Amino acid sequence: DGEVHINELKNGNTEMFWNPTSEVRRQRLKRHIVLFEEQTDFESERLWQHVTSAINKGDQHKATQEKFVLEEEQRNAARERRESGMEWKPLLFQHDAGTNEWRYKYEDLRPWDPLNDIAQFEKDGILQTMERHLSTNHKATCINNQITRHKRSAKDCRRRKTSDQPSNHSQNTESSCSTPESVQELSDDDGKYLGFESLCAQCGKEMNHLKEIHSAVLSLQKAQQDIHR
Repeated sequence: DGEVHINELKNGNTEMFWNPTSEVRRQRLKRHIVLFEEQTDFESERLWQHVTSAINKGDQHKATQEKFVLEEEQRNAARERRESGMEWKPLLFQHDAGTNEWRYKYEDLRPWDPLNDIAQFEKDGILQTMERHLSTNHKATCINNQITRHKRSAKDCRRRKTSDQPSNHSQNTESSCSTPESVQELSDDDGKYLGFESLCAQCGKEMNHLKEIHSAVLSLQKAQQDIHR
């Protein structure tokens, strides 16, 4: 969110490459860090503090020296562990022998549940999900309530259509809603949305809205899977 310049070394000219607007600056994500005095010896900010200080001062030679000292200490510590047979046990990562990769211990790869999941947060290096703790019975009750409401709406449509039939001395007028041909129960897709062959205008609008939400959720789930792969 700061200015970026291009410096032409041949002629010494400087050109503005990026100058963010105040709106862009306001959109900057808030940085959350552990206070320096509360960090352990192996947390990045404390571990690399001398390298960072040298870089900020523009002293690349000092930064290289500090980096070499730090990495040499790590090599010596690894050598001592091997010689003593001590196993290194990371706090937040574990080795996957199948892929020969280090994986985060507390990763949660399940799809986001909009009915139950509220937010994700980090505490002590562990990513956690705040949940509403809805039971399966509660979710089923919510879905059944939707079915009941739509069935009731369908009956109201039939009743209105019957009462709106024109008499012999009146002109033909269209009813306020179409006659529902049939009402389908939950689809095989875990009841994520309900299907009706023919709906009144209000029901049809709500149904289209539910389908749009369902489509958006499927798109997000696919994106999560692609990112994980």
